[in-house]
Amino acid sequence: MDPEGNLLIADGFTALYDRHARALYRYCARRVGPDRAEDVVAQTFLVAYEKRHTLDPGADPLPWLFGIATNVLFRHRRDEVRGYRALARTGADPLLVATSAESHATRTDERVDAGRQARLIARVLAKLPARQRDVLLLFGVADLTYAEIAEALHLPLGTVQSALHRARTKLRKALDEAERT
Repeated sequence: MDPEGNLLIADGFTALYDRHARALYRYCARRVGPDRAEDVVAQTFLVAYEKRHTLDPGADPLPWLFGIATNVLFRHRRDEVRGYRALARTGADPLLVATSAESHATRTDERVDAGRQARLIARVLAKLPARQRDVLLLFGVADLTYAEIAEALHLPLGTVQSALHRARTKLRKALDEAERT
């Protein structure tokens, strides 16, 4: 039996962690920064271990883990929105740590343009309703399918599709308006 199929066995849970921790970390780091992401991933696996009996043995555990991570992130939502607002105001992403090896020579016009777009995207993300932001980031950052997002957030598939459509429409409108100015 696949180790993930029996999460009661410690080795199976370790395999689950080894297989999915990196993807969860990437998703969480984009939401709350690398330092907090480690804590969120740790909390996610703690909750997952405590609720391991709720996962159907044949089910894909990834959407289940992303659902738990999103719920853990809910506690950090205020900080997430503040981060997006700070990025929108300043253009400096508070969630990314600048490396000392990065020199002025590597900062090109592309980075300036990307910074402008990042500020605009952050402004839109900060204004999105929580459900639309969760769905958009699970789709765009975590690379989950509609069905996996629905499973992760315990939402009907149609609600996920609708929320993603609305979030994309708002983002596209803001980008189009910025391009015209």
